[in-house]
Amino acid sequence: MGPFALVVLVTVLYAAVMERQIGFDQISRNEIARSSRADQFDKLPADQKAKQIEISAVITKYASYGVPVFAIIAYLIMAGVLLGVFRLADAVVSFKVALAIVIYGSLPWAIHALLGILSMQVGVDKEAFSIRNPVGTNPAYFMDPNGNKFVLGLASAFDVVSFWSIVLIGIGFACNSRAKCSTAIAIVAAMFFAYKLIGAGLALL
Repeated sequence: MGPFALVVLVTVLYAAVMERQIGFDQISRNEIARSSRADQFDKLPADQKAKQIEISAVITKYASYGVPVFAIIAYLIMAGVLLGVFRLADAVVSFKVALAIVIYGSLPWAIHALLGILSMQVGVDKEAFSIRNPVGTNPAYFMDPNGNKFVLGLASAFDVVSFWSIVLIGIGFACNSRAKCSTAIAIVAAMFFAYKLIGAGLALL
């Protein structure tokens, strides 16, 4: 429970700082400006724009404070998928152990959130802030957010924190099964990049 309690604390703190320093209205404007419906949004009357921003801001706010709920669902899915893949590789662990490995291995993202909090406290361009990629730990952060969505999606996969987490999860499975450490890390990395590739493809739709 300790690691997940830390995740809850950091993510809620991150959402609170984001609300105070950036504002969910501004975040919504930024996301709409970078979306495929930006041109359509610009053609709307002022009152309709305001209404859409208001609705989007409310959704973003609840989603941001609800990250711990989404996180545990993601951990459960990740643990289940990795458990199945490792069993195919004859590296058997229990679901409970797989879930613990995923949660502990994902702790570097708490550091990523703390870096995001620090950057917002120091001062960040509100109009340039991206809730999807708030810290410069991957190449996509430094690229044009209005550029090719597929390229941006792939670039975001080469993230320092992601690599750190992949290595930790791979080591966790290697230490609790008969899999070699290099093999375990390669399996986790392959699953991660497959997920990012699918996500980058969907971004084009």
